[in-house]
Formats: sequence, structure tokens, C-alpha cells
Amino acid sequence: MKEIYKALANFQQEVPVIHKATQGYGYSYSDLPTIFAVINPLLKKNGLGFTQLLHENQIETILFHVESGQEIRSLTNIPQDVQLAKMNAFQVLGSAVSYIRRYALSSMIGIVTDKDTDAGGEQSKPVAKAFTDQDMKVLKAKLITVFNKEDLTALYKSNSKYKLSKDAGKLFTLRGLEFVS
Repeated sequence: MKEIYKALANFQQEVPVIHKATQGYGYSYSDLPTIFAVINPLLKKNGLGFTQLLHENQIETILFHVESGQEIRSLTNIPQDVQLAKMNAFQVLGSAVSYIRRYALSSMIGIVTDKDTDAGGEQSKPVAKAFTDQDMKVLKAKLITVFNKEDLTALYKSNSKYKLSKDAGKLFTLRGLEFVS
């Protein structure tokens, strides 16, 4: 699989953000023809190609390396029973297929084709949760499992918002919580 990943990495270094600002359903995005116009020459240059096949209620996206025959595959479900205003069932299906093709391909090859609006919706206020003693024990155990003393020391030294406690060899303080190393 070395060849396909090397070619994909080279492609990703060359491909620009693709944003045409087509409007739809409250956000902007690039349509498939715009995406294809940008990516196809760069895919070819790097020895890559793709196909997207319909399988009942799924779309299979296949990225392949032309010379080696190596490939990466992904299946994405097509949502069923979706209704869109003023569209018949065939129009809804066509819309869903285009949408899924665009996002499945973009995800597979690592490109940006829409304006990031994930944080643009109505925000709900976070609800503060009081941690129980058991919650804290689990959290401490997980942190200790994930980070060893050297990892934590490097983390604290590289980020000024975290402060080392007095006994750096045994205990770390993170936002007022103490974690034994």
C-alpha cells in the first residue's frame, strides 16, 4: 500500500481548497463539476484515479493507484425515506447521490470543498457536570494510561497554560486537578 499512500500524500500537498460558494440549504459548497475540474489533473499527475459505484442503498468510493493497482475503498449509506420540499422521490435520490458522492470523495482524498459551518448553527449552552469521586478516579487512570511522565513533562513544557506542580516527578496539576504519574 506504500505507493498509493505516497501518491495521495503528494496529491494532498498540491490540491488547493476548492470553494465555489454554490448555495444550498443554508451553506455553501463546491459542486461535483467544480471539484472534478480541480482534482482530475492533479490525480492524473500523481498516478491516481477514482470511481464511485452504486450498490443498492450505498455508494462505494474507490481510489486507485494506476501503476501498482493498489486501492482504498469506502462504503457510504444513502439515507432512505428522506423528503425534500417540492421534490419527487427521484429528485431526492439524485440529490442524495450527488451529496454523498461529493462528501465521500472529499473525505477519502482529504480535500476541503465547502465552507466550514459546523459551528454556525444555534449554539446551546454547555451544562456543567459535577464530577464524582469515581469519575475523577477513572479520568486519572485514563490519563496515566495514555501519558507517561516524559509525555506529560513535554506537554506541560510546550504549553504555557499548563503548570507543573512542585513535585514534578510524582504529581502534575492540570487546571487545578492533580494526576499522579
